[in-house]
Amino acid sequence: MKHISILVPEGNSSLSNLEATHKMFNMANDFLVKMGKAPVFKTQLVATHKDARLSNGIFTIIPDATIAEVKQTDLVIIPAIHGNYEKVVEANKDFIPWIVQQYKNGAEIASLCIGAFLLASTGLLDGRNCATHWIAADDFRAMFPKVNLVDDKIITDEHGLYTSGGAYSSLNLNLYLVEKFAGREMAVLSSKVFEIDISRNSQSPFIIFKGQKSHDDDEILKVQEFIEANFQEKLNVDDLCADMALSRRTFERRFKKATSNTVVEYMQRVKVEAAKKELESGRKNVNEVMYDVGYNDPKAFRDVFRKITDMTPLDYMNRYRKMAQTET
Repeated sequence: MKHISILVPEGNSSLSNLEATHKMFNMANDFLVKMGKAPVFKTQLVATHKDARLSNGIFTIIPDATIAEVKQTDLVIIPAIHGNYEKVVEANKDFIPWIVQQYKNGAEIASLCIGAFLLASTGLLDGRNCATHWIAADDFRAMFPKVNLVDDKIITDEHGLYTSGGAYSSLNLNLYLVEKFAGREMAVLSSKVFEIDISRNSQSPFIIFKGQKSHDDDEILKVQEFIEANFQEKLNVDDLCADMALSRRTFERRFKKATSNTVVEYMQRVKVEAAKKELESGRKNVNEVMYDVGYNDPKAFRDVFRKITDMTPLDYMNRYRKMAQTET
């Protein structure tokens, strides 16, 4: 039987993460028992002390055990914790040595959404891939430069360390873990009961690109603003270099350091974000939107759009135009 420790952190922890994770593993046990099989999971809510916790000041969460009482576990799950990320980590620093020790003892560790900040604080993710909510990507990179953030992914799995993308994509990681420990049949059944798309592997369609501007390079910031104001035009990297009186190599290096994108990638992301907004409105067809954002080649536009969103422009328009019409 796999012992699962779901952490109950200090602060505004995600009740939906805690409740859904607890329920999914326990319902898997119920399904197994009904099928005449032995349950696979023993699930506990684990905190640093026994006092009841408040989530959002509304819900009381009573832990089953403390970290001092859990000497050995098989899987530690860290839910999202909202608020200032540095303060969140500081408030929950007592978990860090325990998580590290459990990993050394053979346990696997999973973070849900922005729970990745606490996992990264252990140092276990240094040099490894990590997913988190795309909206927290810039803050994560600033706090943990040694971690390879893949902010388009729903799930990462590396050396017994699992991370998931934003919000309810944590359910996809839970399914992934159910499949690993209880088998594909149980994962498929769970996906049907919870109505989760088991094949979803990217959060790219949901990312809103706002430009990475939390840096101190004022010259690069001016270039970013120029690109965003002139994305409809055919921009040339060499012209941008000349405007800054820099060699292309120096300019590219400074731009990548400041924004985590190459200049060309940044241009593409700005154009695609503008295209997404037009496609969502549904007032123009794909070709009209393509011309509006400065592309003339349908294949080039489709390839770039798909690389960034993991969807074709037409698929994106059909999905999100319908959603916008439904909302209105």
